[in-house]
Amino acid sequence: MTSRAENRERWMRDVLDRFERPLVAYAQRRLGNRDAARDVVQECLLRLCRAEQAPEDGHLRPWLYRVCRNLTIDHLRKEGRVHALEQTDRILDATPHAVPEARAERADETSRLAACLAALPARQQEVVRLRFQDALTYREIAVVTDASISHVGVLLHKALATLKRRLAAQPETVACERKTS
Repeated sequence: MTSRAENRERWMRDVLDRFERPLVAYAQRRLGNRDAARDVVQECLLRLCRAEQAPEDGHLRPWLYRVCRNLTIDHLRKEGRVHALEQTDRILDATPHAVPEARAERADETSRLAACLAALPARQQEVVRLRFQDALTYREIAVVTDASISHVGVLLHKALATLKRRLAAQPETVACERKTS
């Protein structure tokens, strides 16, 4: 194997180690199906392997998320489902020493937040998840969603203001109504 081929193989292993898990989580949130998410991520990584010129390191993460997003959209279109973002995550504190009452309270808070997040418009849900679950920058989110950086900021601002308002208005309830506007 040539030095260039060895370097490329090492680079691809590094990309796989760094991005496979977060991309699968992202795709699974969009699709609601872990197996389909793995298939999408596999295709995404294959496209990176086949690319004649790989994106530079500063552009790699948004490139991967963009390709993954487009592949999930294609997958949803094939299935005839467009509203897959209604599936929400429930991330609980997995600390083994957590007090049961604290874990139950955390589960309730997470459920309320998930319900309110699910009630947001799909575009706002997506930018919130990309920002806070996948830790993408505004610029990376703009590349992934094909929006301007300022529009990403507006979407995040509106989403966070809505979440704050709904959570404050309904401190003890799980339900958050979806508005059609």
